[in-house]
Amino acid sequence: MKIRTALLACLAGVAAAGCTDPLTKIDRDLGAVLDRRTIALGGSARNPSEDLRYPAPERLSSDLDSDIDTRNPDASELSWIAADPDRDVAERLNRYASLTPGATQQDANEGEPATGLGITDVFRLGQGSARDFRFAEETYLLAAISLLIERHLWSPRFFNDTSATLSDAGVNGDFSPALDLINTLRTTQRLPFGGDVEASWVTRATQQLRERVTDRYEQSSELVLSADIPLLRGAGQVAREDRIQAERNLIFAARAFERFRRVFLVDIATDYFSLLNQQAQIRNQERQIDSLVGLEEQTAELVRAGRQSAFRTNIVSSQVLTARANLASLRESYIFALDRFKVRLGLDPATRVKLLPLDLEVTDPDIPLDEAAALAIAYRLDLQTEQDRISDARRGVANSRNALLPDLDFSASVGLPTDPNTDGMNFDTDFFNYAVGVTLGLPLDRQIERLNVRAAVIGFERARRSFDELRDEIIIAARAAAREVELARFQLQLAELDVEINEQRLREQELKADEIDAQTRVDTENDLLDAQNARDQAATDLRIAVLEYLLATGTLRVDDEGLFQPPPGLLRNDADESDGANQDPFADEG
Repeated sequence: MKIRTALLACLAGVAAAGCTDPLTKIDRDLGAVLDRRTIALGGSARNPSEDLRYPAPERLSSDLDSDIDTRNPDASELSWIAADPDRDVAERLNRYASLTPGATQQDANEGEPATGLGITDVFRLGQGSARDFRFAEETYLLAAISLLIERHLWSPRFFNDTSATLSDAGVNGDFSPALDLINTLRTTQRLPFGGDVEASWVTRATQQLRERVTDRYEQSSELVLSADIPLLRGAGQVAREDRIQAERNLIFAARAFERFRRVFLVDIATDYFSLLNQQAQIRNQERQIDSLVGLEEQTAELVRAGRQSAFRTNIVSSQVLTARANLASLRESYIFALDRFKVRLGLDPATRVKLLPLDLEVTDPDIPLDEAAALAIAYRLDLQTEQDRISDARRGVANSRNALLPDLDFSASVGLPTDPNTDGMNFDTDFFNYAVGVTLGLPLDRQIERLNVRAAVIGFERARRSFDELRDEIIIAARAAAREVELARFQLQLAELDVEINEQRLREQELKADEIDAQTRVDTENDLLDAQNARDQAATDLRIAVLEYLLATGTLRVDDEGLFQPPPGLLRNDADESDGANQDPFADEG
């Protein structure tokens, strides 16, 4: 029979659809949505759709276990291996440090070769495998998924329901079972200003299972068109609120993702510069130890010659011990910081990496404080989002006021059945039916709705205050970032001068070794070490301050690979070369 053929065809179509990967089209649609949003943002936001097409995990049998084992042995079952109290602790610490390139002057060739990482490599890794970055990408992707869900709700949606009902009723002990098959194929469509329309094709087949005079079988079909449209409450733009907000949320997510990429680049660069600074401190400490050891030997010779008192040697020896202890602490801090840095980049902590030296000469921004604040107001993405949220709150007030209106709903339906005594699409106009109605609901109880209006008004005022506060904070941050660049440059100039003074002071004392006592030389060595560390820290602070200024003013740009895009004139070489903007920023020299 035709109804059975139609049902079989329907089931075959469902089975065929299930044989294909349901996520293929989803990924394609997500890519299209994110591409359009990326282009609208300016083309700088990275599209995560290609990287985040994760395969669906297969469920394991252990996933269903309700009793999960916990490994927590008793203290008596644990083991402890006591270290030899006479072991060479210094030698072991040196061996640990030798396994981490950059922690010593001469890196040992133990284990696998270390992978060199320059600043560009770090940027690529950070915006490729870093866990924090992946979380931010997924947040952006989830916003796109929410939008696609909302868009699908506003597109024609098709449904097919098939039900089979076996019924029976006894009359004086005589039972006549009947089988009722109903198949409903329908499509629904939301209307732009409220309500929805539906078109359905209902096929009913009923068969008497117990034979009487004849084997009674009936089938009929009906084409039904229906609509439900609100005229007051729920009508107008309020009906599209979820769609409007979903579209705007994707824009907010795109801005937040791009803002995160910029913040993350500065954070990664800050960690990288800090590690290089720690390397410089280790080198400075090793230089001081070499100089102090030479001074210790020289003082010992003078003591043996009777030209200085014996306690002078102890002064230098004590300082050598202190310097070596400081070196061990610096190495441990560097090893720990490097391991944390590898984890942040998404690398295995056991991976041997060597940070390449960095030669970065940047120019300072020559912009008045008010202009720096104006740049931040114009370009900061988070401030633009906060301003747009005021519009969301204002729209929320209008939507809540719409809920105060009476309910006035219009409904209509038209049905055109087929002739139950014939097969096929033979419509019988004699049984044509329709229904039209209007339902009025008086607003007798709108207390909750009135409270919601008051809450929406308060939310609007809070959104305005949040924008004003963020704007003021951004102005303060932009001005502070501009001043911080000047401060960092000033501190670097002073630190470089201090290094020159102490180096000259040390050279003079070395020439007059017979006249200078050990304590004076030790003080000079300490002052030189402090000056060198301050100089290296000031150079690091200046690089970070320039990036922080770009971030605070919204002028930091990151390309699709996660690399820093400097504005023309930022790099020192750009001032003399016209094509400097195309040069590799943060060029590595190894």
